[in-house]
Amino acid sequence: MTKLQRLYDEQGQSPWLDNLRRGWITGGELQDWVDKGIRGITSNPSIFQKAMGTGEDYDAQLTELAGQSIDDAYWALVVRDIEDALGILRPVYDASGGEDGYVSVEVAPALARDTEGTITAARELHERIAELNLYVKIPGTAEGIPAIRQMIAEGRSINVTLIFSLDRYREVMEAYLSGLEACTGDLTAISSVASFFISRVDTEVDRRLDEIGTPEALALRGRAAVAQAQVAYDLFLATFSGPRWDALAERGARVQRPLWASTSTKNEAYPDTLYIDALIGPDTVNTVPDGTLVAFEDHGTVARTIDADPGAAKAVLAAVEAAGVDLDDVGRRLEDEGVAAFEKSFDELLGTLGAKAEQLGAA
Repeated sequence: MTKLQRLYDEQGQSPWLDNLRRGWITGGELQDWVDKGIRGITSNPSIFQKAMGTGEDYDAQLTELAGQSIDDAYWALVVRDIEDALGILRPVYDASGGEDGYVSVEVAPALARDTEGTITAARELHERIAELNLYVKIPGTAEGIPAIRQMIAEGRSINVTLIFSLDRYREVMEAYLSGLEACTGDLTAISSVASFFISRVDTEVDRRLDEIGTPEALALRGRAAVAQAQVAYDLFLATFSGPRWDALAERGARVQRPLWASTSTKNEAYPDTLYIDALIGPDTVNTVPDGTLVAFEDHGTVARTIDADPGAAKAVLAAVEAAGVDLDDVGRRLEDEGVAAFEKSFDELLGTLGAKAEQLGAA
């Protein structure tokens, strides 16, 4: 049994793969990952930029799409990859009763501050890729929150992405609950995860702690991201319990699992499996880049850690604040940077595809 399989069988955590490219679909690598214990796939504009921007895997279809706008061509390429990946993951979906086996595709990043545009785009993606194991990703921005609630109310499964703060996470869970309450359909068919970004929190908090420079501040480096995720898990447990949740559970509702994203370490001084080892627990997902999955399989530790000491996690966050780091401001900055990074990747990819389409047409 692999460690990825043990994560699920022994700890109730679902390991997902945070990467997707056509060569993995056609070459069998994606199926190999599923065989090793991967239970879902996440994608985003940056991932597709890396996949489509180099090599020849997409050239044949891009040639077939000659005459279409580059934006339409991009979505045609994406939809094919997502549909093929959905087929590979569908047995996981069926065997798990709809708990896992999902593949996520994100709405255009330019819509992150556009509620109505996000609702329209998410609805169109769900209708264009009409598969039960599809997640459409909606950013957890202030403008995204009403869109999330609307999609859940319509019975559509959603991956809420780009969550960087505990306050926003509370808003995301509330959007899910109120969406379920507004839904008149079958709640058993609705699924959602809330993607809490991890490593970028440490990168930004560490930068601020370094600027403060006191011994107390420097001693806190590399601790904020894990602590915040552990406190988020405590909030998850509290939210999905009690009379309000019980009423929804009686209608067949599923909990909105917290998903740990951005879990490759950005600081080489930290263990490369830090953001897996420290965030293991039931009813959670960890979506991990392939390189970090390989590292975890080699030397990661399978043990329940997510709720080992919630009080200590809260104390770390309090100490970070006391040292002079405004965690609310950290969340706002990271959200803005995350949205901008995905927009940049998307725009650069459209430019790359346009240039490639011209070359293929000329040939």
